[in-house]
Amino acid sequence: MGKWSGFVAVARFCVVVAFIFIAAGSGYGEIMLDRVVAVVNSEVITWSELYQSMEFEATPEIKALSDQDRRKVFKENEAAFLENLINTKLILQAAKTARVGAGEAEINQTINDIKAKHKMSDEDFNKAITKEGFTLKEYKKKLAEQLIAAKLIDIEVRRKVVVTDKEINDFLLRNKDAADQGYVISLVLVRWGENPKAAEARIAEAYEKLKGGASFAEVARKYSDDSSARQGGDKGFVRRADLSNEIVDVISNLKKGEMSQPFRTTAGMNIIKLEDSRIYSKDSELKAAVKERLYSAKYGRAYRAWIKGLRQTAYVEIR
Repeated sequence: MGKWSGFVAVARFCVVVAFIFIAAGSGYGEIMLDRVVAVVNSEVITWSELYQSMEFEATPEIKALSDQDRRKVFKENEAAFLENLINTKLILQAAKTARVGAGEAEINQTINDIKAKHKMSDEDFNKAITKEGFTLKEYKKKLAEQLIAAKLIDIEVRRKVVVTDKEINDFLLRNKDAADQGYVISLVLVRWGENPKAAEARIAEAYEKLKGGASFAEVARKYSDDSSARQGGDKGFVRRADLSNEIVDVISNLKKGEMSQPFRTTAGMNIIKLEDSRIYSKDSELKAAVKERLYSAKYGRAYRAWIKGLRQTAYVEIR
């Protein structure tokens, strides 16, 4: 074991000294036995830390689920979350070595930005983090870790990724359909059937669920009659030329991530969510979109290679 013997001793000690805790406010009211689920160099990851991280990283759609449904989602994705948390630990350890940190002013500004974005008062914010099982001190610690990780990734990966004009032009030559204009959308469609009033009532019910915080995918699977229902309403990329004028008119008034109110087409009652758009009024806009696409792919490869390098020089044990 050599140089890792000290790390292993720490991990074994932490396994023996398990403790009882109550996951206050996070929907896990039952008492559970905490345990070490992974060792990352000289640090351990406990079950409670893993689930607290999942609460912190959860999307608004997941946070809106009932306690039981949210636990189910977390359980199904536990292994993937653990891998991400291990990577985060390695990044934070590397950041400490590189003396990359986050000041109190940065953390407070991030909190103020979150409040402004969601139109939250101080009281609303404190209630929200308490519901997720965090004290303000714990929440600030998680934000600090995010800021520190982002800074190091920017230094070690993001700034080193470059996309040249030649790469953009070569891509456009190889991919003639890259210039196709259209949208990435999700859809809830309730077909007219024999009773139009029933279709209107059903789409209204679906819309109320969405306004109440239910995920679009969940609502689509339950209410939609479209073939995309099994995929949570995901239609993928749809060429603008293949869409009806009614749908294009609705989508044109949406921003990325927004959903429409229920509207009529010949097929039935619809709700559309705009996931992304590829609409270019100028050649420069097309090239900018291609550059972003190429950059994203190159960044992904560079990030994975960097993480792989961190893991190859670290002691990682998953239990």
